[in-house]
Amino acid sequence: MTTKSVLGPTPSLRAVMTHVTSTPRCPRASSLGGLIRIAGQLAAGLRLGSFVSETRVHTVRMVLALALALTVTAGANAAPAPAGGWRAGVAREKITPPAGVWMTGYGSRDRPAEGTGQDLWAKVLAVSDPSGQRAVLITLDLCGIPRELSDAVAKAVGDSHGLPRSAVMVNVSHTHCSPFLRGYLNGLRVLPPEGVARSDDYAVTLRAAITRAAHAALDALQPATLAWGEDEAHFGFNRRENPEKDVATLRAAGQLKGPVDPRVPVLAVRSASGELAALLVSYACHNTTLSYFQWHGDYAGSAQLELERLHPGATVLFASGCGGDINPGPRRQVALAEQYGRDLADAAERALARPLQRIEGHLGTAFADLPLRFARIPTAAELEAARTSGEPARVAWAAAAGSELAAKGEAILDYAYPIQAWRLGDLAWLALGGEVVVDYALRVRAEEGRKLWVFGYSNDVMAYIPSERVLREGRYEGDTSMLPYGRPSPWTPGIEEKIVHAARTTLRAAERAAAAAR
Repeated sequence: MTTKSVLGPTPSLRAVMTHVTSTPRCPRASSLGGLIRIAGQLAAGLRLGSFVSETRVHTVRMVLALALALTVTAGANAAPAPAGGWRAGVAREKITPPAGVWMTGYGSRDRPAEGTGQDLWAKVLAVSDPSGQRAVLITLDLCGIPRELSDAVAKAVGDSHGLPRSAVMVNVSHTHCSPFLRGYLNGLRVLPPEGVARSDDYAVTLRAAITRAAHAALDALQPATLAWGEDEAHFGFNRRENPEKDVATLRAAGQLKGPVDPRVPVLAVRSASGELAALLVSYACHNTTLSYFQWHGDYAGSAQLELERLHPGATVLFASGCGGDINPGPRRQVALAEQYGRDLADAAERALARPLQRIEGHLGTAFADLPLRFARIPTAAELEAARTSGEPARVAWAAAAGSELAAKGEAILDYAYPIQAWRLGDLAWLALGGEVVVDYALRVRAEEGRKLWVFGYSNDVMAYIPSERVLREGRYEGDTSMLPYGRPSPWTPGIEEKIVHAARTTLRAAERAAAAAR
């Protein structure tokens, strides 16, 4: 496993990029292949030759530990693969919280969740290219994820399987009917002590469940074909440009304004026998149809259920695009969440019905931390005014920002922003942290070409990520959303150019890593 510093063509890029890690090309530990596969299948409770693991049986752990230790000793991110072919594995774990856990997403919620409308899931797709380079995509029915949690999962998976940080990608669906997690939306509401304790207990089990699913997906790698295509869905609208109460009328009249990204890219994974084993679907729209007191995956969860009904035995995953300023509309009814889920599933089905582009070539991954900066530190008077305002949202912001300021001082202004890129043959994936507005996806894809998927809500959801236009305009995504996130102030100007520049560099690093694997 290697770590490389990628320096750009100008000193300014050196100043903004701290590191980029790429998947190395390592010697194959082919003599370990049988041991690793057999141990992994037994530990996951699989029949030999099975494709999907549910991570329920935990046997022969000593054999699996030995196999993994030998793999790490060999220093390989390469595992045996059929000559000239890709492999894939999928796994899932239910992550629906127990009773008594508080919800996140909306500060108006004044009590814990009251039940389950739809279970929440952690799902994992593991892939391995013809040279044995491996990577895992983890999708979660959560509103957000703090960097500490995604990094902890990535480290656990990397340590066990010899994967670099760049080979573990985490994306959340942004359902607002999901649990509160410490480190995410800290300024949303001040929870009672017992609420914080229950949340912390849940976070421990959540981390373990995600890690188990990732291990199981890697252990379940089997020969597969990967192919992708796309269609469109149109239930998302630009919420900055259109009043929500008028959306139905404006849509019917063809008068909705503002940029959107209607693309619905899909990745189909088929087993050696040709059966659909996994399907990844993405869409750039807030997963916020619902705001009630029930756990629910919202439209993204409903789409996954519908597609799994249509394709028995397949595991369907959802990855959020750059929908920071895009909402579904209208909202607030379970029937609408189910309808939008069917709309998204229909788009995926249309894409599957057309010829797909098969993924050939090799896998390359890269990861960068980009230093960003908030504009200013709040004054003591501003914090005190918020603390004594009697408004729950302002009180919560003062508590979160004040606590961080006391711990970090001026360093509160600095933030390491995660950017990740994968190259799967000719297809590129770009994963950006935070609630990224749609401008980024439209711009980067216009510059890089259509064989690019751009995800938001990846690896760390720390704040909204406005484009320069949105930052200038202010309002929620450019300014006041920093309050529920507990941040000191909006971002400094220039954020868009920094992120786009770093994104290009990270994409090139993944491209080089894929080329080196040939």
